[in-house]
Amino acid sequence: MAAKQINPFLKSALEIGPILVFFAAYLLVKDRSFRIGGQEYEGFILVTAGFIPLMLLSTGLLWRLTGHLSRMQVVTAVLIVVFGGLSVWLNDDRFFKMKPTLIYLLFGTALGVGLLRGESYLRSVMEGLMPLKHEGWMILTKRVAALFFGLAVLNEAIWRTMSTETWVYFKTFGLTAAVFVFFMTQGGLFKRYGLEQDDE
Repeated sequence: MAAKQINPFLKSALEIGPILVFFAAYLLVKDRSFRIGGQEYEGFILVTAGFIPLMLLSTGLLWRLTGHLSRMQVVTAVLIVVFGGLSVWLNDDRFFKMKPTLIYLLFGTALGVGLLRGESYLRSVMEGLMPLKHEGWMILTKRVAALFFGLAVLNEAIWRTMSTETWVYFKTFGLTAAVFVFFMTQGGLFKRYGLEQDDE
């Protein structure tokens, strides 16, 4: 069943909004701690607890409005609940910080499995955005898989060696910027393998 088209600004707000709210809320409470039920919680943990239902609400609205969720969105939501929930329950921010690592490893591995089978799983997700020849999809999939594995390593390095505040900035802006810059540098591939060449 094809996804219904909705206002692109609304779609972006539902996808990116929870992350920006998380970032803003963290800046407000990052230097504070809260005593709840006899337990002391840092601001990061409290913001994580609020982020989980917010992300689920946003994902649910996307599904309600479009009638469709990608596997990536579903897996991301599940991992947010599991790892965010563990961070709150155990009062340990490490679980939530590991989440991007696991997400990128899972997606990178899935793309790698497809490549071994001679298929591009990336194509099924993005074909409507950029029509490419089969060879183009295979090359792009290899590059995206390498990107995901690289981001997984980078996330591990940053959260294990730097402050929580640095990691929050990296998670909010760094990861998004890395993906954006990556696709901006793929212009040559899109030009060479774009299906428009066949029409000419």
